[in-house]
Amino acid sequence: MTVSQTETRTQADVGRYVSDTLRDRYFAACDAVYALGATAHAETDVATSFGTTHVYEYGPEDPAARARTPIVLVHGAGSCSAMWYPNTPALSAARTVYAIDTPGDPGRSVQREPLHRPERAAQWLDETLAGLGLDRVHLVGTSYGGWLALNQAHRRPDRLASVTLLDPGGLEKVGLRFFVWIFVSLFATFAPKALGPRLAAWLEQPVLVMPELRTMVRRSARAYRVRRPAPLPLSEEELTTIRTPLYLVLGRRSLLLHPHRQVERVPRLIPGARAEIVSGTGHGPQIDHADEVDRRMLAFMDSSD
Repeated sequence: MTVSQTETRTQADVGRYVSDTLRDRYFAACDAVYALGATAHAETDVATSFGTTHVYEYGPEDPAARARTPIVLVHGAGSCSAMWYPNTPALSAARTVYAIDTPGDPGRSVQREPLHRPERAAQWLDETLAGLGLDRVHLVGTSYGGWLALNQAHRRPDRLASVTLLDPGGLEKVGLRFFVWIFVSLFATFAPKALGPRLAAWLEQPVLVMPELRTMVRRSARAYRVRRPAPLPLSEEELTTIRTPLYLVLGRRSLLLHPHRQVERVPRLIPGARAEIVSGTGHGPQIDHADEVDRRMLAFMDSSD
């Protein structure tokens, strides 16, 4: 379902498309990235108190795999579910997978009310899962989606069989070095293509060497205005309330947080939590080492079940 950006109420904390034309050009770029991964066998729009949430469903052919607890994927800020293209083939071969476009980010969801406050974010995600008819899921979030998943485990854990956090927000205050990396990475997408491999290696950004990703990121920057303050990290007291099985995967060269600090801290605060560091990557372990991270995530989910 496509809703004109003029139908969305303008608010300070509600994201919006600049125009329908730029939105449609961005969607075409997203579809080229989706084509790199598994093929979704269904799409649906779930009505919530905060707008409609667009969801892609991927399913295994094996009936036994379809009967297992499903996976729900929540992407990072400024992106959409297309970013999961390296992971959807392996994950959806093992379990049903739902990839959610977060309202307030440049996807096919339509935001009408702010949801950045922790209690509202948890309400939105719970309503989305309820609208999909899901009462038990393995929730996976990366970056800002990691904050959403962590917040859900703290505030509304009843539907969660487990939570996997991939270099997530929510554990530390976002520092200047991360914002500089984001800005420089975006600027680099406009650099000559010949410089792509060198810049990609320096910035650890696969976006710069994949034409489909490069186009999607550039069109997103032109088409969509994210209107959301950076979420605050959970306090140590809040982290100690979490009882959902939790798996934390960190990039050794992450610029969002300090991996060695968190790999010690999180298991100490959250009973039974597992934390690991992946070498040779920064903020995107599930992209840079998709096969390895998929295997680790599925093994964790199996043990949680």
